[in-house]
Amino acid sequence: VFIAQSRASGSHRDVEDEELTRIFVMIPKSYTEEDLREKFKMYGDIEYCSIIKNKTTGESKGLGYVRYLKPSQAARAIEECDRSYRAILAEPKNKSSESFEHDYYSNNTRQEPRGNTLPFCGQPEFCSFEKNEIRIQESVSKRLSVVSQLPFIQEQLFALFDLVPGLEYCDVQRDPHTNSGYAVIQYSTAASAIYAKYKLHGFEYPPGNRLTVIFLEDGSDSSE
Repeated sequence: VFIAQSRASGSHRDVEDEELTRIFVMIPKSYTEEDLREKFKMYGDIEYCSIIKNKTTGESKGLGYVRYLKPSQAARAIEECDRSYRAILAEPKNKSSESFEHDYYSNNTRQEPRGNTLPFCGQPEFCSFEKNEIRIQESVSKRLSVVSQLPFIQEQLFALFDLVPGLEYCDVQRDPHTNSGYAVIQYSTAASAIYAKYKLHGFEYPPGNRLTVIFLEDGSDSSE
């Protein structure tokens, strides 16, 4: 099994080396590179460890990188290490490290959202999406309409949309004259609704059945 990448990425080898073997972690400022290696060597063969330091004072920022020889080792480290390390896959080196650190800090110091937040929430992408995609021209709201050619199962649809933080309710309705599915989804913020539409419009659920996700007027001031 290989993790797919965007078409803009280079060869499989480039992606494997750059994007899938390097993890980014939050550590005590007292840690040395040897301490970091000692804590993470149990998950696989480490190629190198590095600690991010203040360029002026030379003091640790409390952040570091660990690069493994295999993607499976990096994945195991993220899955099994203590949650206090806040381990995630590191951005490719061609992205500004300062912007990545900023996204990482802003994402990991906010209050933990309710419910399951995997697989794509809690990533720096979510933070940047909130800020950059507000230029969308269509009228946005906190409420979404979801339409499918197949009927929905309440619990399964709730679990799917609960992957995005802030889900307030999921109301599944069924047309007795057709076999199609219809549901109304509401989030606590418009940003969550925008992100859910962005991720799940056109998503195949179940496979072969594409969801149509659009905004519903909820009476709120769309200028917000």
